Amino acid sequence: MTGTPRYAIYSMPAVTSALWRFGCRVVGYDPAEPDARPQPFEPLRVALAAGAFSEPARYGFHATLKAPFELAARKTEAQLLAAAADFAARQPPLPLGHLKIATLERFVALIPEVAPAALEPFAVDCVCDFDSFRAPLSAADRDRRLKVPMTTTQLVYLDAWGYPYVFEEFRFHMTLAGPLSLDQLAPITETLRTLYAPVDVPVRIDGIAIFKQPARTARFELLHRFAFAQV
Repeated sequence: MTGTPRYAIYSMPAVTSALWRFGCRVVGYDPAEPDARPQPFEPLRVALAAGAFSEPARYGFHATLKAPFELAARKTEAQLLAAAADFAARQPPLPLGHLKIATLERFVALIPEVAPAALEPFAVDCVCDFDSFRAPLSAADRDRRLKVPMTTTQLVYLDAWGYPYVFEEFRFHMTLAGPLSLDQLAPITETLRTLYAPVDVPVRIDGIAIFKQPARTARFELLHRFAFAQV
């Protein structure tokens, strides 16, 4: 299992954007340049060294649209990339408005101040349109997911779609830190709010990205970002 690559479909800002640079500096990793190390924010150096951002760094700065999966039998990486290009060519940009720093249990993430109505159907399309590329969830991965308590609905979605947080359970979020201890949560959240303020402008989803994890012990890397059709 550890040598089998996984793929994920993410929402990510353009790599030239201030938001992308902010996210990569916070987590200490740039999936578009895996061998480079972003300059860390000075107020976060101690927390970074203590591992507060290690889990988000493993996946890269993103919002999940299709959770990590191994490729189905007879599906190839080239086919997945072609499908993503076709999907992006049919999508208009989706305005999200302003994002805000919020705590999600023991994590800190960017979430929309007000989620637009178009966000849920877009997320549903991402889950469904790419599901033919997803290999069935392995018993080991299912057991790993079940370590987190789930509702009956989430369990049904896990078995049907390989991920419990889809459809009405979906929440757009870009994780920045966590899991954190209780004494870390408040100070890191406030520091992130201060650091985010200079780049806080309305954002939109204007592309999807394919990320690849070469092996389970590796970090995810950006394969390609597909910009949406402009209207």
